[in-house]
Amino acid sequence: MSATKAGPRQLAIPPEAHNAKAAAEVLRAWVIDNGLQVSLQRGFDDPGVWGILLTDIARHAARVFETEGVCSEEHALSAMKDMLDAEWDKPTDDDGSLQAVQ
Repeated sequence: MSATKAGPRQLAIPPEAHNAKAAAEVLRAWVIDNGLQVSLQRGFDDPGVWGILLTDIARHAARVFETEGVCSEEHALSAMKDMLDAEWDKPTDDDGSLQAVQ
């Protein structure tokens, strides 16, 4: 992924959000110069809901890998879980620079 001369590549807002009674963006993630930058808002009263959200995101991403013929959904999910567990146990960004813009 890279920025074009026209600017950074942004994803579209899901069409359902335009007609929903309630819709709020809770997470935006960017890869900038090979580093992760995020902006987010808490969004939920229960922090456990983030576990569901992150799992759902992983499943969506795994389906993209399968749809694009990179690997099976099952293989993608397994690779993601392995890396999640490794990063959880020994963070690679534990240098104090981790922050989320609200």
